[in-house]
Amino acid sequence: MRVLELLTARLCHELSAPIAAINNGVELLAEEETVSERGMNFSRDAAELISESARRAASRLQFHRFAYGFGRGSMIAGPAPYELAAGIFSASRVVCDYPEDVRGLPLHWQKLACNLLCVGLEMLPRGGRLVLRADPLHLDVIGETVELVPDTHTALTLEIPVGELTSRTVQAFFSGLLAKALGCRLIATTEPGRVRLAALARGA
Repeated sequence: MRVLELLTARLCHELSAPIAAINNGVELLAEEETVSERGMNFSRDAAELISESARRAASRLQFHRFAYGFGRGSMIAGPAPYELAAGIFSASRVVCDYPEDVRGLPLHWQKLACNLLCVGLEMLPRGGRLVLRADPLHLDVIGETVELVPDTHTALTLEIPVGELTSRTVQAFFSGLLAKALGCRLIATTEPGRVRLAALARGA
């Protein structure tokens, strides 16, 4: 229940910014403007804000529906996972490389891949690059200021008590649970400018 509560909080946080922007755009349109060139530009800017914010909210909903909600026996509806990832990163300072070998993995492995992308994104507050690879599945997080904080590391390896999870560490913990369900464990290695998160078979 603790994991469920924190994942729900994360999802609501992800959606709050674009939905608030939609509301701001609606409020702008509701303000009285004279029929003039300035008024027309004002309305156009507000409409563009609403359109872009709605697109961002829809992209995040679709991505997290797959990352959190796809389960055994499920059928994927809508875009493929790599397309969902592209929608998330399209307006981001982080570049995502989701190559063909990862696109060909079974969907449950791609679900793990998408969750690893969420973990990696938090390590790049100033931008960078996320590179997925298969065989074994791993993610390279590349950036000048990339850092794997201790709490995230212990969450990835499921060594943190559930009661000590926070909204910042639950994503890593959930990724660790997904890896465990696939018979793997998550291993993190670091070097200057790079963190690698790898899903390795237990005992490897």
